[in-house]
Amino acid sequence: MSKIYAVGDVQGCAPSLNALVKKLPKESKMIFLGDLVNRGPDSLGALRKLKSLQESGRAECILGNHDLHLLAIDAGIRKTRGLDTVEPILNAPDRAELINWLRKRPMALSNGNCLTVHGGVLPQWDLQQTIECAQEVEKVLRKKSYKEFLANMYGNAPNQWSNSLKGYDRLRVITNALTRMRFCTPSGKMEFESKEGLEDGPKGFIPWFKVPKRKTQDTVIYFGHWSTLGLMRQHNVVGLDTGCVWGGKLTAMEISDSNKDMKSSEIIQVDGYDHPLRM
Repeated sequence: MSKIYAVGDVQGCAPSLNALVKKLPKESKMIFLGDLVNRGPDSLGALRKLKSLQESGRAECILGNHDLHLLAIDAGIRKTRGLDTVEPILNAPDRAELINWLRKRPMALSNGNCLTVHGGVLPQWDLQQTIECAQEVEKVLRKKSYKEFLANMYGNAPNQWSNSLKGYDRLRVITNALTRMRFCTPSGKMEFESKEGLEDGPKGFIPWFKVPKRKTQDTVIYFGHWSTLGLMRQHNVVGLDTGCVWGGKLTAMEISDSNKDMKSSEIIQVDGYDHPLRM
């Protein structure tokens, strides 16, 4: 059986991506944890490589907030910002093909035992509900009318889950949880400004994976998005955004279905991009 590796945020660092793929066993498969593009030196090269890996059956790629940002720019809903490096994608001859491929990627994946996401999981969701909520967003992104969703995707409200949520409010909460969340209250109220370490959330807010009695606490979860944590392994949770785009590492970790096996999982790293704005 082929080994499967979860891989942290690539963010357009094509040289690091290529180096990592070369270091992984040839028969292995990869699940990239979102933020495939943006801020790195070659978002176009990274996206083309990831598309090729997925189409060859070697990889799957989860959507992160930067990937959704690219879709919104392509749709004319957002403009590029200061550190964005997605212009080459927008000017590429295969732009439409790449965008069409990107919007058909999953928001979360599970084999029934472990879960891979970009951002986080709300405390009220168990594994099944997490995947079902992810599929709600995937479904609208794959429709011809997907630009309507992108136009209504942005915003911090509502900031808390309720099963009674409907329409774009519901889709926005799901998207924010899966791609943007770091801190929330024990009742699942989300906060989006804090980006530093585990103890740096506002009063009353804690890292989403530290919420007591979280319904996925018995599920092994691999996530990205939170580069200030570095490589983080706690009970049943693994953070794999090791700041590749900021001069850190691009990290792959062999996926395990249990916390016990996770402790001996193989970790493979390559050097990240020496970003000119890195402090």
